[in-house]
Amino acid sequence: MGKEHKASIDGDQWARCVQEHGWRWDVVSGAPTHTPVTLILAHGAGAPMDSSFMDDMAARLAAQGVSVLRFEFPYMAQRRVDGGKRPPNPAPKLLQSWREVYAEVRRHVAGKLAIGGKSMGGRMASLLADELGADGLVCLGYPFYAVGKPEKPRVAHLAGLKTPTLIVQGERDALGNRAAVQGYDLSPSIEVMWLAAGDHDLKPLKASGCSHEQHLEAAAVQVARFLGAC
Repeated sequence: MGKEHKASIDGDQWARCVQEHGWRWDVVSGAPTHTPVTLILAHGAGAPMDSSFMDDMAARLAAQGVSVLRFEFPYMAQRRVDGGKRPPNPAPKLLQSWREVYAEVRRHVAGKLAIGGKSMGGRMASLLADELGADGLVCLGYPFYAVGKPEKPRVAHLAGLKTPTLIVQGERDALGNRAAVQGYDLSPSIEVMWLAAGDHDLKPLKASGCSHEQHLEAAAVQVARFLGAC
């Protein structure tokens, strides 16, 4: 790694921090060709930080030059302890977890620091992006509304969002399809990348002629480009 990137991860102290918190850290290998970029990526409501989707996306992003820090909300971390499934914590608890993780990472990591996540993790990040002063926001499969309830969108805060934002969305996402989302009032700071015939996990229909791997790679490339430009 180049000198600048070594400084950005604060060596042994940062490694101890990651280990103590049980986080996952996918770091860019080789000398950086731009200002170091780190994305704190939160999991969705039903799967942990090391789900196949999260593992795959973190690896792809690191290959594209974006270091990724993954953490778990309290309810998911507790599941690792006792194995019992439980619903997500109330929103205030989830938001406080985000604040604490962001503050800790910011203490150690230099360069650009963006936040985001899969589904619920991204939605929670979007509620705090302006407050935290994040350099960017990335949402993978944004839950614009609950399944079967497009008439009750959860988008009021998105109209005034100031943080540069990229939402990667499947066109047939059950929590926000293209037809519904295009009718919402979204901030000019929000860019939406639509993936053909993709579902909430960005997986396309076979008839689309695209593969899940192609969609995931396209998403990673676009996220890296977006964060490099933020």
